[in-house]
Amino acid sequence: MKFFDDEVPDKPVYDTTEYKPEKINPFEWSKSITQTKEYLMDQDNEKQYNPFIVNKALSMGKETIIFANEMNSRSHLDRKLQYDFLINIIRASKKFNKYMKPETVDAVEVIEKYYGYSNVKAIQVLPLLSAADIEDLKRKTRKGGLNG
Repeated sequence: MKFFDDEVPDKPVYDTTEYKPEKINPFEWSKSITQTKEYLMDQDNEKQYNPFIVNKALSMGKETIIFANEMNSRSHLDRKLQYDFLINIIRASKKFNKYMKPETVDAVEVIEKYYGYSNVKAIQVLPLLSAADIEDLKRKTRKGGLNG
């Protein structure tokens, strides 16, 4: 079929490749709430928003812990509603929160290496050993080299 000297295809041509939304990691969600205020929520990536992880990240800061607690207490709300609340209530500023990590104790690691105990068992045994015993175990497990 010709129309004004241009050829028009009989059937429309569609792109058959399936559209997949770009993955957004939890730290980008947290950054959009606390720093950039860039609205990331849409129908395609609403399922990528993980309220638990975002609330955990927000609970590390003094200014945002109350809002994270509010959303934890209202976990039955839709993801979009939770995100909208957080992005609109928290002021934009650069917040560098320290994430809590489990404390490692050298004495526990030495007991684990020497006796072959698990972390829980080594913590249980730790009060039974004196400081001299622990130093003796450190000396026995030392391997030498740059790190030993």
